[in-house]
Amino acid sequence: MKFVFIVQGEGRGHMTQAIALRNMLTKHGHTVCAALIGKSERREIPAFFTEKIQAPVIGFQSPNFVLDPKNKGLKLADTLFSNIVQYKKYLRNLKDIDTVVEEYKPDIIINFYDLLAGLYSFFYKKKRNFKYVCVGHQFLLEHPDFPFPSGHMMDRFLFNNNTMVSSAKADLKLALSFIRMPDLPKKNIYVVPPLLRQEVIDIKTQKDDFILGYVVNDGYGEDIIEWHKNNKHISVVCFWDRKGAEPEYRPHENLVFHKLNDVKFLDHMSRCSGFVSTAGFESICEAMFMGKPVMMVPTANHYEQLCNSIDAVKAGAGIRSDKFEMSLLVNYLPKHKSKQEEFQKWANEAEFKFLKLLTSW
Repeated sequence: MKFVFIVQGEGRGHMTQAIALRNMLTKHGHTVCAALIGKSERREIPAFFTEKIQAPVIGFQSPNFVLDPKNKGLKLADTLFSNIVQYKKYLRNLKDIDTVVEEYKPDIIINFYDLLAGLYSFFYKKKRNFKYVCVGHQFLLEHPDFPFPSGHMMDRFLFNNNTMVSSAKADLKLALSFIRMPDLPKKNIYVVPPLLRQEVIDIKTQKDDFILGYVVNDGYGEDIIEWHKNNKHISVVCFWDRKGAEPEYRPHENLVFHKLNDVKFLDHMSRCSGFVSTAGFESICEAMFMGKPVMMVPTANHYEQLCNSIDAVKAGAGIRSDKFEMSLLVNYLPKHKSKQEEFQKWANEAEFKFLKLLTSW
């Protein structure tokens, strides 16, 4: 079977999911013809994605978040306004997506939670005759057993609408989950394990005396630098994707920021004593698979990450906080009860479940 991937470009999680699924499919004789990836002016497509996906990578302008002046939290009203103003540009980009689809004529398009992919499905699915499958932890939020935060009704409404557009006319919605949960076949929702790459599964782990950090929005790096001024005895290694940043930045002793490099990131993940991150799904899963305690700091005004953090705490990943005070994680480490064995059993079922769902039409 032939596949085309459409991947959201915010953070590294959707990209690593796409790489993992690509490897599963090609291992069993299927073809990933191309990977389209949503991009923005403030982010670069990481080199690891173009190298590892092993298919033509086509970038396109897709709706994305507007951040506050410090490049940290989301500005929801500005995000909505900005994307509405640019809607004509995004609609033109649907034709660019269609050019790729017409060239490769895939049997299945897989969307890793890109909004424009949902619009493409809505307008072109009947014309191009493809199956449309959506993959993401976001679809688990349609599950009645999901642990929602109290309040946040407007955030939940906006999130649900975004998810509805992303999955327009979807034949399948594959909801990535930290734990086993019942499928919802009447809604075309099937609960599946996280998509972890073989490098994560195979890597040998150890416990060295440093905390690993990963910040999607680089403005949070300033918070870490400020906190560390009074905690220089704690060794911290961070990764960010600040555009134009040096490969390595050392503000002071025992603190280093690396520009996002996937091989280097996984190496540090395998050796750290604990992991601190904004609450993206994929990196939390990698930490859980390696048995690393996690502290999650949801991006300000990011409802999805708030939900992720609550779900991950319930699954036994670790703790959550509203600020990057890593001493909270250091104090938590002796109390952590690892769910590594249980999580690994679930994650190792991914290949079987994905192949069964994607190739049994």
